[in-house]
Amino acid sequence: MFKRTIQTIVIALVLLVLAVVCGGIVGFNFLRDNGIKQYFATMKPPAATVSTVAVKPTEWTPGIEAIGTVSAVHGVDLTVETAGIVRQILFHANQKVADGAVLLQLDDAVERADLEATKAQVAVVQTALTRAIELQRRGVNPEATLDTARATAAATEAQVAKLQAVLDQKRLTAPFSGTVGIPKIDLGQYLAPGTAVVTLQDLDTMRVDFSVPEQQLPLLKIDQTVRLGIGGGEMPFAGKIRGIDPKIDPASRLVTIRAEVANTEGKLTPGQFVQVRVELPEENNVLALPQTALTSSLYGDFVFVVRPAKAAEAAPAPAAKPEEKPADKPAADAAKPAADAVKPAAEGAAAKPADKAAADPAKPATEAPKPELVLSQVFVKPGRRNNGMVEILEGIASGDEVVTAGQNRLYNGMSVAVDNTIDPTKSANNQAAQQ
Repeated sequence: MFKRTIQTIVIALVLLVLAVVCGGIVGFNFLRDNGIKQYFATMKPPAATVSTVAVKPTEWTPGIEAIGTVSAVHGVDLTVETAGIVRQILFHANQKVADGAVLLQLDDAVERADLEATKAQVAVVQTALTRAIELQRRGVNPEATLDTARATAAATEAQVAKLQAVLDQKRLTAPFSGTVGIPKIDLGQYLAPGTAVVTLQDLDTMRVDFSVPEQQLPLLKIDQTVRLGIGGGEMPFAGKIRGIDPKIDPASRLVTIRAEVANTEGKLTPGQFVQVRVELPEENNVLALPQTALTSSLYGDFVFVVRPAKAAEAAPAPAAKPEEKPADKPAADAAKPAADAVKPAAEGAAAKPADKAAADPAKPATEAPKPELVLSQVFVKPGRRNNGMVEILEGIASGDEVVTAGQNRLYNGMSVAVDNTIDPTKSANNQAAQQ
């Protein structure tokens, strides 16, 4: 009986220990999970680093942008006028030639022989004409004989001019000064009339043809400034509008514009595509931002504005003042002289640190903590774009600080830290050079 009682007690103790252990494990897990939830619920994410720019009125140069095609002011593919075999090629690729320079000579042996024979006949005919005039003067030669001699002389001279023109066609000359291209013929090759020999381009001055919509035609005029660029956003070339087509294409509703630009460095090539921008009169007090600051979404275009956190939200609410009872008024009046006696002592104690700080000016004063910066998502109405900038018509005001870089994973009300050491509107090479 005693042994059974002991066994029962032992079993009960074991069960109690097991219950305590299990309860401790369950309680520990509950407290741990609850602590983790509270930690993450009250944890403040670290501030995201962004770059910003202050909004301020600026000067804006509007423009009309288009894509144009470059061609030389004087450019032509030279061809031969008559058939013949190539005897001499008097130029090489990329050679600069003068106006009237001989570029190609065809075989002209037969034409030269015919010319020499005709010139000899001209001498005989002129002698006969002189004799006929002398005989007519003496009255021994009829008038008809003199007229025949004159006609024969004129016909012979015309034949000489014809043969000389045929002989000149055997020679290809430059119609203007410029640069020749790669020869398209070889020595000994037979050329038919119209065969292309080489291209000749005057690269000193180029012209650019481009088209703009008909709505923008009233903004254009002769001698208006035009900027040209090959690529990369830069437009280093400047020119003038020289022609505006008086007819609008009824199919495309576009009007053709022609501009001329100096090409002293030879960077523009005929047939090249270029970016064209016609500059319009400058405007003032325009709010503009870098295009990197603008984000587009299904709900509209927006920017992130950096603003200080509100002091009312950051500071705790003041405690409620307890209501004073009438019974406590005498006690308060009795304690008033004691408080008045302590007040000067407290003021003196408080004044000592201030006097000490004033006596030690070398000691730096403690800097006030910087206000917390948060984001505000603002929807805006964008306007024109120019040179990496976008005009903002509505949504922001002068003085706002707008995020220009680091918008990934930002949201409204998020804490941020501003770092403007990197300017996204400039290339990395330019920023490294400035540093």
